[in-house]
Amino acid sequence: MDGTTASSTQLLRQINSEALLRFALQEQVFTAAEAMDATGLTRATVLGVCDGLVEAGWLEEVSDGGDAGRVHKGRPARRYRLREAAGVVVGLDAGESQLTTIVADLRGRELGKRRRSIDSHFLGRAGRVATARELIDQALNDAGCGAGDVLLTVVGVPAPVDGAGQSPDRGEFWNLMNSGFASSLPGTVIVENDANLAAIAEQAQEPSVNVATLLSGERFGAGLIVDGRLLRGRHGGAGEMRFLDMFDNKLVPDEGGSDGFGALARKWARSRIGSYGGATVLRRLPPEEISAEDVFQAAGEGDPLARDIIERLGVRLARIAVVLSSLVDIERVVIAGGISPAIGPVLEHARTLLPANSGLPLPDLVASTFGAEAVVQGAIESALTSIRGEPLAFLPRVLRA
Repeated sequence: MDGTTASSTQLLRQINSEALLRFALQEQVFTAAEAMDATGLTRATVLGVCDGLVEAGWLEEVSDGGDAGRVHKGRPARRYRLREAAGVVVGLDAGESQLTTIVADLRGRELGKRRRSIDSHFLGRAGRVATARELIDQALNDAGCGAGDVLLTVVGVPAPVDGAGQSPDRGEFWNLMNSGFASSLPGTVIVENDANLAAIAEQAQEPSVNVATLLSGERFGAGLIVDGRLLRGRHGGAGEMRFLDMFDNKLVPDEGGSDGFGALARKWARSRIGSYGGATVLRRLPPEEISAEDVFQAAGEGDPLARDIIERLGVRLARIAVVLSSLVDIERVVIAGGISPAIGPVLEHARTLLPANSGLPLPDLVASTFGAEAVVQGAIESALTSIRGEPLAFLPRVLRA
């Protein structure tokens, strides 16, 4: 056999192995016949590839215990399944004030979870990375596995991120948030913008061809899916919402720029509490202790100051929705992040403000159901999608060991 033939044979075997492994990642237990139907491969090829994947540590053959005592005509079907010990994936939401990590198996089932509040500005870049690694190690221990089991770690950061996992070298904050995780976390490491990961989580739960996921807490960012594809931009800045800083700071002072709904609710309440002439339950708290949660709770109880703030947030959301709809013609705007469970009244008011005669249908405004876990769930989904796309780019634990 010459080199060209050998190379072609090896490439064909790799293509067949990837096709069969993608099938296995979506199934529980399968027979060779089911794999043949799904992949179009012959029985001999399927059995040969399965044997190779068993030897590599990706699959395991399942004994036919469920058919014990039955009389078979001919040979029993060989049955396979994904080897659970092949590896795990890790998702990390590396926010400014909180780290959240989840360890999941290759079917996306959660095995371990940890969360920790942090002060990123005190920790610095090295401290953020060290704390993230410690938290991941704890979650792996909870899951009964270790760093050597991790195939892929996906990290979400509140900064624009390009295709190489880098953020623009402009500004201290982005440099701090994208702290250099790739060299210190287990497995292959992918760094992604947090709003993009939130969009991926939403897309997996409710697919839409054109949707904007607004990650809103302390800051505003958008994950944009247009024509079924995630928009990134030259430097990863698509959806950074920087136009709000220019518009608000120059034309509407104190409107908030790219601050998120949580930050704005707190900021506006604290700044208005002293000058507000009416009665408000928010006066029971020292101004510096008023939180966004306090504002939303007070609004739900009918507090007039809190309701004014909710309406102001609704005006802001309606304006953003119209801008996004005009630019990228989206069909849905999802509000994600820790504020999403309480965002209902803001959505209601914003819906009443959307113009009825804009020419194009305006987007639906909805709240995410992931709450504070939108980013980390998107990280897990992104990791699983990467493995399903190119499974042989990763080594199962038996080979790495």
